[in-house]
Amino acid sequence: MIKKLSLVSLFTLLPASFYFAQTTVFAYVKDSQGKPVEQAEVDVKGAENDVTADKIGYFQLVDLQPGHYQLVITKPNYETKVMEFDVANDEKRKDLGVLTLNSSLTSADQGFTIIDNNSDDEESNNGQSSTIGLLQSSQDVFNRIASFDLGAYWFRPRGIDGRTSENMMNGVSMVKSDNGNVDFSNWGGLNEIVRYPEISSNHSPSEYAFGGASGVIYKNTKASEYRKGFQATYSVTNRNYRQRVSLRYTSGMSKKGWAFTVMGAKRWAEEGIQEGTFYDAYGAYLGVEKKINDNHTVTFNAFASPYRRSTSSPSTQEVYDYRGVHYNSYWGWQDGEKRNERVRKGFQPIFQLQDFLKINKKSNLWTSISYQFGKDKGSRLDWQNAQNPSPTYYKKLPSYYQNSITYNAYHNNTDPAAYTILKEGFDAANQDWLNNNQEVTQINWNNLYAANRNSTDGSAKYFLVNDVSDDKILNASTHYTYNFNDKTRFLLNVSYQNFKSEYYREINDLLGANYALNVDPFADSNKLGSTGLYNINDPETQKRVGDKLNYNYILRRQEVKVNPGLKLSTGPFDFFVSGLFGYSTSNREGLFKNYLYPNNSLGESQDFNYLNYGLKGQIIYRLNGRNFFVYNGAYFSQAPFLDDIFVNARANNYSVPNIKNAVTSANDISYVMSTPFIKVRATAYLVNTQNDTNVQRFFADGLQLSVSEGDTGTEDKTASAFVTQTMSNVDKRNMGAELGVDVKVLPTLSLQGVASWGDFRYTNNPNVYISSDVMAAPYANLGTAYIKDFKVGGTAQKAFSAGFRYNSPKYWWFGASYNYLDDNNLDPSAILRTNEFIQNNNSSTPFVNLDDPKIERYMQQVKLPSSFFVNANVGKSWIFGKYYVLISGSVNNILDNTKYITGGFEQIRSSNGNVDFENDFNSKNPNFAPKYWYTQGRSYFVNLQVRF
Repeated sequence: MIKKLSLVSLFTLLPASFYFAQTTVFAYVKDSQGKPVEQAEVDVKGAENDVTADKIGYFQLVDLQPGHYQLVITKPNYETKVMEFDVANDEKRKDLGVLTLNSSLTSADQGFTIIDNNSDDEESNNGQSSTIGLLQSSQDVFNRIASFDLGAYWFRPRGIDGRTSENMMNGVSMVKSDNGNVDFSNWGGLNEIVRYPEISSNHSPSEYAFGGASGVIYKNTKASEYRKGFQATYSVTNRNYRQRVSLRYTSGMSKKGWAFTVMGAKRWAEEGIQEGTFYDAYGAYLGVEKKINDNHTVTFNAFASPYRRSTSSPSTQEVYDYRGVHYNSYWGWQDGEKRNERVRKGFQPIFQLQDFLKINKKSNLWTSISYQFGKDKGSRLDWQNAQNPSPTYYKKLPSYYQNSITYNAYHNNTDPAAYTILKEGFDAANQDWLNNNQEVTQINWNNLYAANRNSTDGSAKYFLVNDVSDDKILNASTHYTYNFNDKTRFLLNVSYQNFKSEYYREINDLLGANYALNVDPFADSNKLGSTGLYNINDPETQKRVGDKLNYNYILRRQEVKVNPGLKLSTGPFDFFVSGLFGYSTSNREGLFKNYLYPNNSLGESQDFNYLNYGLKGQIIYRLNGRNFFVYNGAYFSQAPFLDDIFVNARANNYSVPNIKNAVTSANDISYVMSTPFIKVRATAYLVNTQNDTNVQRFFADGLQLSVSEGDTGTEDKTASAFVTQTMSNVDKRNMGAELGVDVKVLPTLSLQGVASWGDFRYTNNPNVYISSDVMAAPYANLGTAYIKDFKVGGTAQKAFSAGFRYNSPKYWWFGASYNYLDDNNLDPSAILRTNEFIQNNNSSTPFVNLDDPKIERYMQQVKLPSSFFVNANVGKSWIFGKYYVLISGSVNNILDNTKYITGGFEQIRSSNGNVDFENDFNSKNPNFAPKYWYTQGRSYFVNLQVRF
């Protein structure tokens, strides 16, 4: 009887299973050499269908109902792979093909301070799978090597400004509205949480945001997506920090639908690789996920990464020749300890709530809301009625005395007494720098305290200030998808950002003085007969620790973006079209009434409103399952950021004249081959940018300007203060080609190669404006900067890499690479290439002795030396029961090349082409030579990871 009932039950249930169209999904997991990856964990996000791959890498998921799914495949020593797939109503079995896991060594925390060292998997080797998203959630060999081997030396692919990127965390943008940058320190140290984003490279369209010309990075930190259990990591390095420790715990999804992930990390160094620097940073993360039902999930994520770290200085070649590339002018001895004047301190936590709703079988809606607040502070020395305290101030260096001797000789000034003074000054300075007399070559804190003690009225000659930004950022967004069928999908992203930040300067330390004056010490020369008050409405000029002085203002911006998209696959073609409609409104509110701008410094400015638009498209043509052609095209506008709009936000509400949306048109075409034995991507690209705005801020000494004074004509001014230089209507062209090759020559040995050729140039002569606190006028129009055909600086325009990787069957590996970078240039100084520089304003003629050949020589762009580097990495993993142990190490710049200049800038201290500049230019060590940052030399990183 029981047997009969069992048979009846069996045959009764079988039709039900077919009625619900339950499907079996299966695949094989292999490594990059095509070998099976056994014991890989395969999780279906939001469900309990978790399985483990067998000895041949095979797994299957049974009884899946029709719908959209996301898989997370993990295994120690391999990168996590995240992929999506759909189950149709009539499918009984679905073959996902071969899923490739790559080694995770290159994506380990490499010990850099501000480098987004995330990576993801290469495209699947499955030639039968759809190529929609072929380049969307993967990093191919070119991107991987460009990010890590070349990126360690500040190589920037295609030379594109990072401000045109989009970095999203849990559905919302992390781009700051003031400067367009992403502050990665907001989640610093949390590498294991934010490591595996989905990446849309360059200007290709993305499912999650429209983006710009340098890619979209999207990351969801759902608590259930991390491997269940503990993960402990300890790292040692000789880079910006020396040690790192972290611990992460993930609960997994409970039967009641709850999942938790929590992580803590600390990075620290008593002294980093640069002299006088320290590092003290923490990171904390809490993720909570609640699965309400199979169609509805809610997550909460919190990031908190307080930090305190010091920075290092750029220097002229003269200083590096004396003291080496690790020299840092920002520190000095105080009471037997190194004290650095430039200390960054910040705490800006982020709280995010995200709702994942499956509306029906065809549509999904993700909704996110995020709030971030907190302060970022950067300290620096300030001074009043005293000499610049920097040990590298040009009047303290040996070159100043030597150049003065040359200058006097040129002018036939042969006074023996003057020569003797200058010669003695040179001999003393030369010996101090040769012998590293640190009372001279570093900040002399004792002298600063002594100067304050000797102040007759108790006011500070020298004091430390903090430049503070106090942010409050609200983000909200929705991500809607509708699948018409398994080959057509509609997407809609809508986002809103409300950015508000207060900026001010506060007193950090009075260095033994009683108070500091909130009065411009140059008031008489800046505006004769004025009060000199930075805030006319505050009669109390004596300020103490914690008080605000110099400037105080608020920047606001609200922005809405609507981004529809359509993905379509038909025959051998895949199409992806994405659009953008955006609107932003920005303003400034001054909280100080500045004596120079009493009518335009206090209160709110006008609103600056901008409309954005854009269109991106991608076409993929499948020659067969292994060979593809990919075209990406984009045309879009981007509103200027807040820092671009206001010409001198510290002091007034004036805007840059005729500022416009930047407009970018970008095109690239690629050939992609992906086989088990060889992977290739060859790309040609062209990116044109028009109407861009470029802002630089610096301290100027001896900057001579002709300033319009309205009906009274013009007045020559000499600036010795903080200056803002703005180039408007800037046009640029970035063109070039990229090649990435990965060849498996043996089952355990693969060779990789990368070549990048670029030509990044300015294609017009933009307008230049300059403003400063010494000018009662809002700005000075310097006219045209003659920089057409100059190369855009900031990155090497030619880069090559060749390397290999050996993977032992016994779970150890070794790799090395040779990397070469060339055609790196300093960005041209706009001011030095205007008529203001080469002409005498009184006669509107070139200065004496300035002929065309000399001007051409003086205006030549500063080309930086090419260089090569050798990197290596090694690692080994073990399994001891439930414990997984991984140890890995890498060494960059093995040959200790310290001659490569990663960046720098031309100093703009003397802005006319008279004989003083000519003598300075021809000097071996000019007073105002360019300042550089050098590569830090050989560096290492060793990482130990334990999972259980």
